[in-house]
Order: sequence, then C-alpha cells, then structure tokens
Amino acid sequence: MTLATALDALFAGRTTHLLRLFAVPVFALAAYRDIETRRVRNELWVPLVVLGLVLLATDAVGALRLGDFRLRLFVIHVAVSLGLVAPLGYVFWRLGGFGGADAKAIIVLALVFPEFPTYYLPGVAVPLVQPPLGVFSLSVLSNTVLVGLAFPLLLAARNLLAGRRRPIMLIGRPVRVPAVATEYGSLLETPEGFTRDGLDLDALRMYLRWRGLTLSDLRADPDRYRDPASLSPDGERGAPTDGALDAGPPVTDGGTPDGEDESESTVYADDPDDPWGTAAFLANLDGDAYGTTPAELRAGLELLVDRDEVWLTPGLPFIVPTFVGLLVALTYGDLLFALLRAVGGTP
Repeated sequence: MTLATALDALFAGRTTHLLRLFAVPVFALAAYRDIETRRVRNELWVPLVVLGLVLLATDAVGALRLGDFRLRLFVIHVAVSLGLVAPLGYVFWRLGGFGGADAKAIIVLALVFPEFPTYYLPGVAVPLVQPPLGVFSLSVLSNTVLVGLAFPLLLAARNLLAGRRRPIMLIGRPVRVPAVATEYGSLLETPEGFTRDGLDLDALRMYLRWRGLTLSDLRADPDRYRDPASLSPDGERGAPTDGALDAGPPVTDGGTPDGEDESESTVYADDPDDPWGTAAFLANLDGDAYGTTPAELRAGLELLVDRDEVWLTPGLPFIVPTFVGLLVALTYGDLLFALLRAVGGTP
C-alpha cells in the first residue's frame, strides 16, 4: 500500500473506524471492574480520550476533503454527540442518577463515537440498523437503557422461581445478614418496613472500619456497641476508606485492626445520646458517606443486628449495560429504532 492510498483510507474513515474498536476491550475491563469493586479508575479512560481527540481531528480533515455535504453531516453528528449525549452523562451524575465513572463512560463514548462506523464482514456490513440521525453514541445510550430494563425482569423471574413474591422483587433480593458486608448495593429495609432509601453498604463498611469492628462483632453484642461509651477517646479507631471491599481490612469476621481490644477503650461521651456513635462517625469524616445520615445508619445497624435475612438492591453497575449496548450497537445497531420501525410496520 502506498502512502497516498494509506492516507486516503485514513481520511475516508476506514482506518479510524478500526481504531475505534480499541474502546471495546477498555469498556470490557471497566465493566469487569464495576462488577467486582464498583470502582473504575480514572486512568482507564485517558487512552480513549486521547484516541477520541485524535480520531475526531482526523475525521474532520476527511470531511473537509469530501466536500460541504459531508462536512455539514459530520458537524451535526459531533454537535449532537458532544452537545447532547456528553452533557447527559454529567447531568445524570449531578442528579445522583449514577456515579462519576458512569458519567465519564458516557462522555468518553460521545467523544470516541460521534458517528456510526461501518465494518465489512464476509457478505455483510455492520451495524445492520442505523437510524436517520446517525449519531452512534446516542444509539449506544438508547441500547444501554433497553438492556438495563431487562435486569429487573430477570431479577423478578429469579425471585418468582424461588417463591419470593414481594412488591420489591423487581429491584431486590434477600441475603443472609452475615454476607451483607461483602455485598454491593443498599438495604431495602429498615426496622419499620421496606424502603427505597435504605443504608448504603459502602457506608456500612466505612463505619465498621472506622470503629475497627466487624458485622459479626455488632451482632454478637449489640448492646455494648450501641452505647456511645464504647467509642475510643477521639471517636475514631481506623481509616474508614471509601467502603470498597478491597480498600481496607475485612469486615466480616472477628477482630480489630492491629490486634487492639475494644474493651480497653477509654469512654467517649461527648454525645451520650448518639446510639452506635453514628453522628460521631459522620462528623469525623472529611467528606460524607454517600449521603448517609446518622438516622439512616442507625436504622440499618438496628436491622442488621436483629435479622437473619434482609432484602437489598444489588443495583446493576451502569457500565455493564453500557458495554453490552456498545457491543449490540457495533454489530446489530440501534435497538430502539429497530423496535419503533417494527411497531410502525416500516421494513
């Protein structure tokens, strides 16, 4: 291949489309990390941001070479992708709809995939279904929503097969309390009944690490640890971390960090009306515990020391359906457009 031929292929988009496939293994790794730890490092997105900027500049040059119509189409695609899809990621993060890593994933998609790529396989070109607007990141986002909708249906089917017929079977599942500290998600119960605003399990791990305790410690002697006098002199025992499973000492079996014995602690009585020391814990943090209040933390602790089984919502990491939505978009195309076309009877 001559240099001129290679440049023609590059600026015509064939090479840039292939380079965009680098996003697939990156999103696969992000989905795996999201399932395992609910944490995705910022560094993971940096190569895709650099790649997206380079490919965007290359495609802009290619659009200029192909004339006004192609340039206008390119500008529309980029404007919708970066002006609509990317801000949606930020807005949903600000509204608490999903986490920072989810927002970054959407913004990266908008940068790397403003237009539909085309891949030629033997006898067929994919994606198969492309909507008229042709903004690929928007199609990935709509695919993600449809894939995400399947999760509560699968959860409900699992609960029905197990004989669990509750109104919350679409969003939760029961878990034995000793296993709660190694789960991600939030409780769907308080001592008063079911709720959508139960204790975040990351906040629970932060609290246990701060006190140097495990969940089994609390369950073995709840009266002792409910008393704020059981706190250490300065109200702090250990680093709360960010609540991730692998971010600090285990919180599922006995023992305190560094072999310390909680019974030797000096009385901490700044607030004798602070059951479990939840207010002291939250006041001691540099930030917060995912918006958890002292009352919410106390309610969760009371539930966990009293029950053998609780309902929790595992929550589907948003990057997982995003990865599936990306794969579907790269192969089949836009699921929502195909569905609307089928309903409308358009071939």
